[in-house]
Formats: sequence, structure tokens, C-alpha cells
Amino acid sequence: GSTTLVLQALIPPLILQQGVSRITLTGGTHVPHSPCFHYIKEVFLSFLGMLGIHVEAGIEMFGFYPKGGGRIWAEVRPAKEIRGIFIRKRGEILSIKGCSGVSNLPLSIAERQRQSALDILRPCSPEIDIDTISVPSVGKGTFIFLKLIAENTVAGFSSLGERGRRAEDVGREVADAALSHIHSRAALDPYIADQLVLYLALSKKESSFSTSRITKHLITNLHVIKAFTGLSYRIEGASGEPGIVHLWPSESGP
Repeated sequence: GSTTLVLQALIPPLILQQGVSRITLTGGTHVPHSPCFHYIKEVFLSFLGMLGIHVEAGIEMFGFYPKGGGRIWAEVRPAKEIRGIFIRKRGEILSIKGCSGVSNLPLSIAERQRQSALDILRPCSPEIDIDTISVPSVGKGTFIFLKLIAENTVAGFSSLGERGRRAEDVGREVADAALSHIHSRAALDPYIADQLVLYLALSKKESSFSTSRITKHLITNLHVIKAFTGLSYRIEGASGEPGIVHLWPSESGP
């Protein structure tokens, strides 16, 4: 299973506890259909920090499909108050940072992934720094993660290698996703948009943000959260397109 999805499920109840919670999770850390650990640490936890939620996390062993075997840890502090956010404008892209990694495979694969992404993204930022790394794991795997740092926000994108897939295609996929977000000029990437709304619903403050894609995940999350919390919301934009989301927690009202 995915350690990152389990971590995301644990954080909401843990921030309501009286003391600091320390947890260790084992399983997949960079697997399909879930955020990779780098995204959690560099993007998700950064946004939680903006809301006043403080979580530290680290990785001790990487876990790739199908063997898994990864290990991550997290320290979750109680949240005294959850702030809202108002981020409509991303600002200019200041830099793109990231890493292209392999486990129990030639480092040249990571370099090919890196170069493919660089060829596409080099015109988009004055500073691009993608490291090539070899990581510990019980199995074989490859990944590439990119963090876009803008004036007002951050965004993240990743891609995973698999048997029979060219390294250049892995790099191209993550670069194309990043490029689409850059061209939208929206503040939040489509993944963090649906991951944040639960915390914004727990805030007593109004929130509003732009996102590069209104996803079905986002729409579904808002619908379910409204049923449980009384959250009011409005979406400007069509599914699959850039848009703006307005949120009014039950105590603040629209």
C-alpha cells in the first residue's frame, strides 16, 4: 500500500490531539495512483505550514511497486488554529528544483530522465536544478520529481518509471505536466487543490485559490466535506480546466 496516502489520512485526527504524535509507516513511497514522498514533503507539508499546521517527515527507505518495503516517519504537532488562504496569483516562476532517482538500476537512467525534462523546461525558468540520485530500496524503481517555486506559491509534479518504458518518456511526462501548470498561471497545482480543502473546511476563515485544473477529485472532495461540515463553496470554471475555488467554512458563511 501507499505510505503517503495513509499519512494523509492520519494527519487530520492527529492535529486535534493534545501532544506531539510520532509515527512510522512502511510500504510504498513512490507508487502509482498516490503522491510520492517528495511531493508530500516539498509541497503538501509546505502548504500545511501556511495554514499553521506543522508536520515534519523523513524517508529512511524507498518503496517502489511491486515490492514496496519503504519506510517513512512523521512528527505531527497539534494545531491551535488553522488559517485560511487567499492565493489567486502565482507570480513569476523563480526556480525549478527536483531530483531524478533510481534504485538498483544504472544511474544513467536517472540522467536520461533528467535531460529529457531539462530539454523541455529550460526556457521556463532562470534557474533549474535537477539532481540525479541513487536511493536505497529492496526493489528496483525510477522516479523524477520537480518542485516549481514561484513568487507566491509552490507546485510539484512527478513521474514513475516502469519496465518497458523509456527513461526519456518518464522525463517528458513530468515536464509536460509542469509546463501545463506554468502556462495556466494558476496558483495551486491540481493535486494540492483537492488535498487542502479538508483543512480549509476546518478553518474558521474564508479561503480562495486558483488552480490549474478543476479535477473530479476536487469536486468530489468538496461535495463530501460539505455533507460532513456544512462547508459552503463555489467553483468558477469547468471540470478539466483552470478555475477558482471559494470556500466559506460553516461558521463564517458565504
